[in-house]
Amino acid sequence: MHETDMTKALIITLREWWESQPERPPVERVFLTVGQFTCVEPASLQFAFEVQTRGTFLDGAELVIQETPLIAFCHPCQAEYRPEMGLQYACPTCRSPLDDIRSGRELKIDRVQYTQPERSGNSPTP
Repeated sequence: MHETDMTKALIITLREWWESQPERPPVERVFLTVGQFTCVEPASLQFAFEVQTRGTFLDGAELVIQETPLIAFCHPCQAEYRPEMGLQYACPTCRSPLDDIRSGRELKIDRVQYTQPERSGNSPTP
């Protein structure tokens, strides 16, 4: 289950960011893009994140995963197509082998949503 190792790497990356923040804000959500061709199972990644973040600075944070489809480009046909994962990767029109992946290999943190700290009473009153 490589989701466990991926989650560990994700937590390390997030911790480095969080520790660099002067106020270390509470993290509410982590938005992640996961490509279909990475063979990462979103449900397993969610589970690993929930288990591995218990008792840490990410405890209670929600992992929001957006999957991107596998999209390939066939140069002989000059057309994009969606290979069937695990079944058929060649171009459905001319049978050229998969050689140009346009989408589906992504695995990245898109953004982190956190709570802004309260500012103390230096604001002017109307």
